[in-house]
Amino acid sequence: MREIIEALVKEKKYFEIRKQLNELNGVEISEIINDFEIPEVVIMIFRLLKKDKAAVVFPYLDSEHQEMIIYASTDIETKNIFDELYFDDIVDIIEEMPADVVKKILKNTDAKDRHLINQLLKYPEYSAGSIMTTEYVDLEKGMKVAEAIDCIRKTGKDKENIYTCYVTNEEGKLEGVISLKELIGKKDDTLIEDVMESSFASVNTNDHQEEVVAVFKKYDLIVLPVTDNENRILGIITADDVMHVVEQEATEDFHKMAGITATVEEPYLKTNVFTVAKQRIGWLAVLMISDTISGNIIQGYEKVLAQSIILTAFVPMLMSTGGNVGSQSSTVVIRSLALGEISPKDAFRVLKKEFSISLMVALVLSLLNFFRLMWFEKIDIMIALTVSVTLIFTVIVSKIVGALLPLGAKILKTDPAVMATPLITTISDAVTLIIYFKFATMFLKIG
Repeated sequence: MREIIEALVKEKKYFEIRKQLNELNGVEISEIINDFEIPEVVIMIFRLLKKDKAAVVFPYLDSEHQEMIIYASTDIETKNIFDELYFDDIVDIIEEMPADVVKKILKNTDAKDRHLINQLLKYPEYSAGSIMTTEYVDLEKGMKVAEAIDCIRKTGKDKENIYTCYVTNEEGKLEGVISLKELIGKKDDTLIEDVMESSFASVNTNDHQEEVVAVFKKYDLIVLPVTDNENRILGIITADDVMHVVEQEATEDFHKMAGITATVEEPYLKTNVFTVAKQRIGWLAVLMISDTISGNIIQGYEKVLAQSIILTAFVPMLMSTGGNVGSQSSTVVIRSLALGEISPKDAFRVLKKEFSISLMVALVLSLLNFFRLMWFEKIDIMIALTVSVTLIFTVIVSKIVGALLPLGAKILKTDPAVMATPLITTISDAVTLIIYFKFATMFLKIG
């Protein structure tokens, strides 16, 4: 479809472009617009959309294209776009925009909306308050079902979710929830407080977004109320917000596990190379320096290596195996911590399980390695034994270190992902070399 639109743009067949776009949904249109880099073309295509379709498409555009459109839009056009957006989408957009664009957006929203936007922007980053929307249906507990349905009918078109309604008292405190499905099944004169569900899940505005994801998963929700310290409802978080959080948190963890100090928000191909380099170089420098520990250990056993040069050939295999098994353990433990399946108090159980796994893995790898060295490489039996026994201890130690480091990070209230591949590999390499050379001096009687 992108090629068709591009051809129509070149031929200046604007009515045909509009016809083609109106047959697509908002996500598909945004993908087409995001592919164009020339501002004039981007703005032209966006202006061909119907007003309601443009409001659907706009949140799905990347920040660069949103900025192009806002810069080129008149105040009336800007107001028309943002009048149709939900508050959580507006806040997400504003957070990505430069100051002059933000001023233009806020200038073209009414005082009430502007107050709500500013309120949302003041919540801590990555908190429940920062991702919630204020478009929810609230009902008074003294209402009758007929009154409640009439209220939903009048105000529902402006709400992001109408399927779950929130029941409050005179002070705005959340006392219950009721679904639209339940409402329409009750008699008109039934009081809301008699049919509402008073047991429900909620989060505080200051709760971290990871806690929000955990609550959604635990209770299998599609929407979640957000309250203040006095239990007054201030907004809701919907499933699409949580999907964005899950993607964001997963990206952040992957970056940390790879030794990248900060999360890159822009798409990979659109991120400045100097920005990416700056985010990667910190951990690389630390690890480069820490790897000198391995070099110092090798230097300390120069006499051992001089008497049996063949030992040098197995160092890369042993270090690589140690790093790999440690990374496996850390990845599983980090995931389990993130999902709430384990906590630091389960450290002994985790240690016991990983030790059992490491024994089985170590014995299998060691036997495979011993027979490989004896039958295929024709290595001296004592050297083969030295390497294979070292492999057993390397796997066991690396597995345990890989499991315990993330748990230790959790106890110290730091991100377990930081304790992943880079740090584990460095520790595992040093321990592996010490074990290897100790066994070499013991079995080969050199040193």
